[in-house]
Amino acid sequence: MLQGGVKTIEWTNEGVRLIDQRILPGREEYFVCRNSEEVAMAIREMVVRGAPAIGVTAAMGIALGMKQSAAATLEEWQKDFARIADLLAATRPTAVNLFWAIGRMRERFEQWIASGAGREQIAQQLIAEAQHILEEDIAACRAMGDFGASLVPAGQTVMTICNAGALATAGYGTALGVIRSAVREGKGVDVLSLETRPFLQGARLTAWELQKDGIPTTLITDNMAGHFLRTGLNSRKIGCVVVGADRIAANGDTANKIGTYGVAVLARENNVPFYVAAPLSTIDLNIASGEQIPIEQRAEREVAEIQGVRIAPEGIAIQNPAFDMTPHRYIAAIITERGIAQPPYTESLARLKQAPVR
Repeated sequence: MLQGGVKTIEWTNEGVRLIDQRILPGREEYFVCRNSEEVAMAIREMVVRGAPAIGVTAAMGIALGMKQSAAATLEEWQKDFARIADLLAATRPTAVNLFWAIGRMRERFEQWIASGAGREQIAQQLIAEAQHILEEDIAACRAMGDFGASLVPAGQTVMTICNAGALATAGYGTALGVIRSAVREGKGVDVLSLETRPFLQGARLTAWELQKDGIPTTLITDNMAGHFLRTGLNSRKIGCVVVGADRIAANGDTANKIGTYGVAVLARENNVPFYVAAPLSTIDLNIASGEQIPIEQRAEREVAEIQGVRIAPEGIAIQNPAFDMTPHRYIAAIITERGIAQPPYTESLARLKQAPVR
């Protein structure tokens, strides 16, 4: 949740309750998913977004679907699990947390089936497991924030892109979690938030979150990043850039919201350290480099329109990749809930993934 108590995701008796991120900051409303199909729609249409939040929501979608299943036999019930898992896995291809959460729920489900547990018991255990994933995510974000705060220079400005805050997670945030922890430690930082075209997560969501928590924030357009990295903001130096991630390859290459790569290059040019904050579930050691990360292509209307108002001529060709890949050479450190990874990432990320949870 945000410092102010707004919950991003919540299991309720009515269904999976999500704050509707499509209409923030104008209206603070909640969308209740009453079945797994509605959960899939909510992920696909970005009612909920952000890699960790997507993973938690998918786990709850599986629990909800299995609780509601009317399958007559155990075999049909198992087929329902596979159908629901496939439905959710097809929603968004880049964020690996989605597949991690589905995989974890599948592993638990198969274990409980093998143990001979009854359907009602397993359904309740799936709900409890989804809740555990949510609670673990909040704890991971807080630990990540505390590790990352050590990298944030006191009395300087932190730049970020997209929304890697409480809204992108079960609560507290990844990149914004680092900022929150730095503020809590009395470092006196402020934030420079890029608007993040075309879906405007920075303008609509990051600015809203930080303003709600009373953290000084200045909003700029994406093409102003280089200017402020060079000049600073109001006589304050840009001390670092902190971003989130949707998938991190074994070598540290990172997929994040489109525009992140350009910020990383500009940060390097201006000697500003560029950090990535992400839970271990975002690290995909099964792929060697970022070239293997699938990049989601989203609808043309997101570029051609702003909140339903057409700004581009009809018939114009449009490309809308949702993410880009930042090569590991531009990343000074990767912040996780088990510590800070530094180059060479092939060694440090593997070591953190294998480290025991403290």
